[in-house]
Amino acid sequence: MSQEVHLQTTPEEIAHAFEEAPPSADLSNYSFEDWVTLSVFWLMTGCVFLQFFTRYVLNDSYAWTEEIATNCLIGVVFLGSAMCVRLSRHIQVDVLYHYLPAAVARGLAIFVDLVRIVFFGYACWLMWRYVAIVAHERMITVNLPRNIVFYGVLAGFVLMLIRSIQVFVANQRRGYSVLEKPEEFHKVED
Repeated sequence: MSQEVHLQTTPEEIAHAFEEAPPSADLSNYSFEDWVTLSVFWLMTGCVFLQFFTRYVLNDSYAWTEEIATNCLIGVVFLGSAMCVRLSRHIQVDVLYHYLPAAVARGLAIFVDLVRIVFFGYACWLMWRYVAIVAHERMITVNLPRNIVFYGVLAGFVLMLIRSIQVFVANQRRGYSVLEKPEEFHKVED
């Protein structure tokens, strides 16, 4: 086993290390739903921490923290799904597209985009009907209307519908989708 050699670092060298400019942060890739989802996530995290602290440290837990955290998780899932639609990051099977002729693969990708748009449109309609059904229900531990949570789900589906239409238009302009050329979409991350 080789012996490690540690060189002495002077205070001047350490001080000069902080003179380098920090890399600039690029926030242009993030959209409205990203920031809302991040906010709801931190609200959920705060509720879970408060629940943990009151239960195990104070030995007297707040009952409302679990319900609020669960409802925040629902919001994170559906608003986060809108992020995935915008970035074409949902689970997809693209191996078939490598073996199909280009014209058939293009037609199938267009069909998938259209089915996605129809599905999210139908989900929006179903959620709108469901919100009307549960309009007068209240949460169990907090005296708030339960449909606040379902309006968040509806907002997530509406955003997914809007984003899926935007993805469809972008795919048409580009001439291919992530299903046909996944390697083109991985270049964006590097």
